[in-house]
Amino acid sequence: MASVSEFRNGMAIRYENDIWVVVEFQHVSPGNWRAMLRTKLKNMKTGRVLDVTFRMTDKIEEVRLDEKKMQFLYAADGLLHFMDTDTYEQTFISEDMLGEHTNLLKESGLCSIFFLEGRPISAELPTFVELEVTEAEHAVRGDTATNVMKSAVLESGAKVQVPLFIKVGDVLKIDTRTGKYVERVSSA
Repeated sequence: MASVSEFRNGMAIRYENDIWVVVEFQHVSPGNWRAMLRTKLKNMKTGRVLDVTFRMTDKIEEVRLDEKKMQFLYAADGLLHFMDTDTYEQTFISEDMLGEHTNLLKESGLCSIFFLEGRPISAELPTFVELEVTEAEHAVRGDTATNVMKSAVLESGAKVQVPLFIKVGDVLKIDTRTGKYVERVSSA
């Protein structure tokens, strides 16, 4: 058992019979009251973020998670198959673990897989991925007066809104947290 005064960002804990990661925390001592710790916890299975306040006397069970960078191989039957690039060991996880941005995964792309006691419990995409545009609408001349966007399909099958100057063959940087276009990395 760990004291809440030992909290740090990225620490994994067991709270309400689930595994949570401390996203941020703040020590608060309001006037004559006892000190407390306000935290934002992220559920490792669902991705839900929860605001929790702990008293400084509370004890929490710390959980040791192993993180491995694994290469995405393929998707089949609602499962995503990954390979450890060091040991060539393969594992699979449910598509639900990656959340709504599973369509930003491309073959041979790297992903962080979190293991608890040898079992994968969560996965996280890198913050940014670079994907090539395979389909893009044609821009209409004269539509540049405002910040007009058009739809484009990426090599992973994801659809994103992009500026009018983007064309087929361009490589784009996409933010996996929001699923939105960030910038053009290279032009076709």
